[in-house]
Amino acid sequence: MKNFFLILFSILVMSCSQLIDPPKNLISKDEMSEIIAEFAVNDQFNNLLPQSDLENATRFVLKNKKVKASDFTESYKYYIASGDLEEILNDAQKIIVAKDPAAKDYIDKNVKENQNVPAFAR
Repeated sequence: MKNFFLILFSILVMSCSQLIDPPKNLISKDEMSEIIAEFAVNDQFNNLLPQSDLENATRFVLKNKKVKASDFTESYKYYIASGDLEEILNDAQKIIVAKDPAAKDYIDKNVKENQNVPAFAR
């Protein structure tokens, strides 16, 4: 009888493969990569000109992509939980390098310095 409950419990655990359900307005992985790449460029621009308003730049990016901030947040949470965020961030890095090949050295340097840090925390 114990074995039966153990097997039943194992089947139930394996059938629940996703931690959270996808949000209603899930943003595609490609679009998330593009948005995150633009956020990163704006962040670096803010380092050059500290008086610039990063919040307005963020709103501008979301408005241009026709994405609500809540949809972005919910999609970001979903991709973290599903384990797809690292792939999205790697694609965002590729987009940045395509726009500015000189950024590759900077990205490689930061990745080397922060090897043990997850991609979303760099």
